[in-house]
Order: sequence, then C-alpha cells, then structure tokens
Amino acid sequence: MALWDRFKESASQMQTQLVAKKNDLKSGAFRDASMAMCALVAAADGTVDPSERQRVAQLISTNEVLQNFPADDLRRRFEEHLAKLTTDFAFGKVSVLQEVAKAKKKPAEARAVVQIGIVIGGADGDFDKTEQAVVREACYTLDLPPHEFDL
Repeated sequence: MALWDRFKESASQMQTQLVAKKNDLKSGAFRDASMAMCALVAAADGTVDPSERQRVAQLISTNEVLQNFPADDLRRRFEEHLAKLTTDFAFGKVSVLQEVAKAKKKPAEARAVVQIGIVIGGADGDFDKTEQAVVREACYTLDLPPHEFDL
C-alpha cells in the first residue's frame, strides 16, 4: 500500500475516532487547542493560502466534534492564531503551542488535537514535511509519542 493511501486510511480512522469521542470533547481547552493546531498546520510552510483557510472553515462547519462549539467563535480563534503566526512565525509559534498545551491534562483531548492537525494537514491531499513537523512538535508539547500517529 502506498504511503499516501496509508495516510488517507489513517486520517479516515482518526476522524472516526474523533466522532466516537464527541461527548468527551466539549471543554474550552480542547476548543482552544484544536483551533491553535489548525492555525499551526495552515501556517506551517510560512504562508497561508486561501485554500488552507477554506479547509479549516470547512472543517469547522462539517466536523461533528467541532460542532460542539459556535462556528463563529472557532473561526475567530483560528484567525487570531493565524495573525500571530503570520506576523512572526517563530514568536507566534511559541504562543500558539501554549494554546495547544491546554489539552495536555486530558489524554483524550490531547490525542484529538493531534488528530485534527493530521486531518487538516492531509485535507489537500499532501501532508507535507513542514506540516508533519509542526504536528510532531505539538505531540511533544502534549507529551504524546509522535510514532503513535505515524509521525
């Protein structure tokens, strides 16, 4: 099986796992960390193109787990994180990873945040090295082993 096919299957399984945990993923920490993760992945290569914003907007409006929260609030949080990252990526990344770290206390939330990062990273059909690197860094921030997610 090709690497990309394995990744697509893995992303699909992660989405299924997220939906199964929907009722456990209602905290403000999960909300904040998931939007920070989306921004981190979207800005991973140093630029944010409209297609990346569109992917996150689509995720916010269609993902069952994120429907636990008001869509406008999620978009606002995502845009705030993006603004930090596009102004000064290195400095912004520190702040955004602090938001990701909010999910560290609950392992189910931490795993779900990483899974959302992978789903966003692969939404365009190419989970590239820079996107994988920021998701891997988030794993370390959340005290999760990256190999658990094939990173």
